[in-house]
Amino acid sequence: MLTLTPQDALLVIDVQNDFCPGGSLAVTDGDQVVPLINRLAAHFEHVLCTQDWHPAGHISFASAHPGTQPFTTIEVAYGPQTLWPDHCVQGTPGADLHPGLHLPHAELILRKGFRREIDSYSAFLEDDHATPTGLASYLRERGLKRLFICGLAYDFCVRASAIDGTEAGFECIVIEDATRAVDLPGSVEETQRVLRSSHVAHIFSSDI
Repeated sequence: MLTLTPQDALLVIDVQNDFCPGGSLAVTDGDQVVPLINRLAAHFEHVLCTQDWHPAGHISFASAHPGTQPFTTIEVAYGPQTLWPDHCVQGTPGADLHPGLHLPHAELILRKGFRREIDSYSAFLEDDHATPTGLASYLRERGLKRLFICGLAYDFCVRASAIDGTEAGFECIVIEDATRAVDLPGSVEETQRVLRSSHVAHIFSSDI
């Protein structure tokens, strides 16, 4: 069992209606992480959340690129961009955090992906790998050093957050049973490989 300290935080990634069953970009069984995250959060003094928050016509939407289809990839100024169905549009019910989340002591909700011309998977950096979200500075000012990461989706935003957080100097641990994957062809296997090479540990909620 891991012993938690005041320097630890639970980082809850994008548990939003559009990523849960019935949403426009639903992750299979995405809602099943909700009760588990609620139970985990009770063990943490510090809980932080992220929220995808896209304007209409966002660069990641297939609808913004005539002739393309969701789940295909195009090249944009900062590199390859996977195209998605419209999702988590600012101010829509799909962008809301899942109503079953009960995190009354969450001290930060970080919105990302709000710049029309750049996507943002990571909680730390936008997809140009240069524009910071401000999370690293927040964590340093609060003296938080170890992040337990959960939420949606394992093979995109959880993955990117864990990698960027590690590179920023934080210890990042993925709670495997408290996340679910989009599971595009090869995406889970590639995520596992990349996280291993980045020395990101995987644990289960029962380890806390």
